[in-house]
Amino acid sequence: MTREPIPASAYDMDHAEEVEERRTLAVLVDNEPGVLGRVVGLFSARGYNIESLTVAEVDRGKHRSRITIVTTGTAHMLEQIEAQLLRLVPVAAVIDITKSKRGVERELALVKVAGQGDPRVEALRIAEIFRARVIDTTNESFIFEITGASEKIDQFCELMEPLGLVEVSRTGVLSIRRGKDAG
Repeated sequence: MTREPIPASAYDMDHAEEVEERRTLAVLVDNEPGVLGRVVGLFSARGYNIESLTVAEVDRGKHRSRITIVTTGTAHMLEQIEAQLLRLVPVAAVIDITKSKRGVERELALVKVAGQGDPRVEALRIAEIFRARVIDTTNESFIFEITGASEKIDQFCELMEPLGLVEVSRTGVLSIRRGKDAG
């Protein structure tokens, strides 16, 4: 009977079986100086990546803010992130929107496209299909406003690239759960 050698370090372990997942976490925190830095510091100190980050005060009376974080990792790593976030003193709750059947995620983007003639007409046609609104126009360019899933915005930008995509500004993912309860 032969045994496989025990890895000397976690870096030597075979991680081929671990599948990476994308998660959206809503972190409710006390709105006080330094909280965002502590939350972001937790991610950077452990080498976790933040793909999207949005923050806003959501309850002035209770001085509460909501930090929406999109991150990717193995199931084990994501569980660790949640547990470590809950250990931070100013964190009131961590809600995994991705796991919630009632979760809704949206993103907003402003997309500038320059062009004249046929490419300009094609940009307007594609914008109509994607339900993007023209919020500014000149003789040489448009600025479109588009909302939806991140994948929808990615597809819109891909289609605008050959038509004269100049610049994109995105809010990052916003999330909320359906129903009458908060969180």
